Amino acid sequence: MAARAVIRFAALLVAAMIIGAVPALAQTNDPNLTQTEIDCLNRGATAADCIKRDTEDGSGERPGAGSAATNAVFLPALIVDLFPNPVGGGQAPLPTPDPRRDPASGALPPPVPPAGATAIQAAAAGGPIVSPSDLVAAEPPRAVVGDFVPDEVLVTVEGDAVQQIAASFGLEVRSQRQSQLLGATLVRFGIPDGRPVGVVLAQLAADGRTLRREPNHVYALQQAATIVNYAFERIALDARGASGENVRIAVIDTAIDDTNPALSGVIADQFDAMPDVPIEARDHGTSIDGLIAGVGALKGMAPGARIYHARAFEGGKSTMDVILAALDWAAEQDVRIINMSFVGPKNDLLGVACRNARALGIVLVAAAGNNGPKAPYGYPAAFDGVIAVTATDAKDGLMQQANRGAYVFLSAPGVEMVAPSGAGSDVVTGTSFAAAIVTGAIANLLHAAPDRSADWVEKALAATARDLGPKGRDNDFGYGLLNIEAAEAAKE
Repeated sequence: MAARAVIRFAALLVAAMIIGAVPALAQTNDPNLTQTEIDCLNRGATAADCIKRDTEDGSGERPGAGSAATNAVFLPALIVDLFPNPVGGGQAPLPTPDPRRDPASGALPPPVPPAGATAIQAAAAGGPIVSPSDLVAAEPPRAVVGDFVPDEVLVTVEGDAVQQIAASFGLEVRSQRQSQLLGATLVRFGIPDGRPVGVVLAQLAADGRTLRREPNHVYALQQAATIVNYAFERIALDARGASGENVRIAVIDTAIDDTNPALSGVIADQFDAMPDVPIEARDHGTSIDGLIAGVGALKGMAPGARIYHARAFEGGKSTMDVILAALDWAAEQDVRIINMSFVGPKNDLLGVACRNARALGIVLVAAAGNNGPKAPYGYPAAFDGVIAVTATDAKDGLMQQANRGAYVFLSAPGVEMVAPSGAGSDVVTGTSFAAAIVTGAIANLLHAAPDRSADWVEKALAATARDLGPKGRDNDFGYGLLNIEAAEAAKE
């Protein structure tokens, strides 16, 4: 037993000697130690010697550090929070896909020239401008207001980079065309992978080749389902002398029944902005055209006017890309007035188109909306430079369903009026039809004095409207009820 004890003691003694001979790696939990000091400790020097040797003044202390005891053992702080373990049991994270790489070769495109580089500079940099973005959003996902096509975005693009943009952002080109009113190529991109529209808009925001990026919003005709046309009397327009002869007016609406006697000789030209969609409804467009310029028993406000009719709605609905195509066509017809009897959410592309149409001298008339007093503003009526029309009845009372708001510009008859329709005639109600009354009345002003500008028309209508409701312009009636006789007499 004594021998065994001696052997155990000897083994412990040898182990202690071996451990003592191996330089211990210095460990410290002092967060003020530098890496140089830790390395010094690891070389076998004492902590005090290292600290003294590495201080600037040789005093043996670092600013802000407490004194370190000789041969003290420290434990370094761990910084694992800066390098968290990847999910999945320590496996390396998957690389983020880079949409700029060619799917086949994996190669990156040519370098991107600096922002603001010209096309020549871009070519000198090694090729066409390529998106510097990947699929990470360049800004927070955008909150999209209003109804829109869930897998599409509308983008205006400079140059011929459409296919490159599609490849960079995982999109598909569903349609593209040069827009006169937008001054750029308008592209309808599809989103094949289910990303939200707001996310894609945020991703595209970093690409300098895209000028404007919007949802493909959905718009609706403003007809409220419901007795002789009382509009002439209410707006002080003499039915016997009413005329819009040779005034060119564009109407963006449903298809029409051009066999209706009220439209005989009225339609100068037609354009179908949705040729791939079968025509099922013709009533709304027929009523609008008839109220503006109808002839015969269902006489419109401006007989003799020339209607350029663009079909852009089916089932009461349309999308932004279709409406923009119709607007471009209308502008190409050199019209003086565009009637837009529809409402939808605010869309910057539509705003630009309206602003540029107004700059061309076109008077823009739009329905204020039939969505009730608490509804949000209706567009395009709420854009600056657009005459927003609300509807009143035979007693000048406001239509109950009408939108309200500071954007409402003018009131006009639009409740229970007889108008042409696909079936012959119908009783119609809505701000759509009030807008048509205003469009026809303006045609009378332009027929009488073709040199009158869009600005003059707007100011004259505001100055001569018959005040309704609270004194002055208000959110219900705007400036008041259209008075065409007073407008006709208005001075420049």
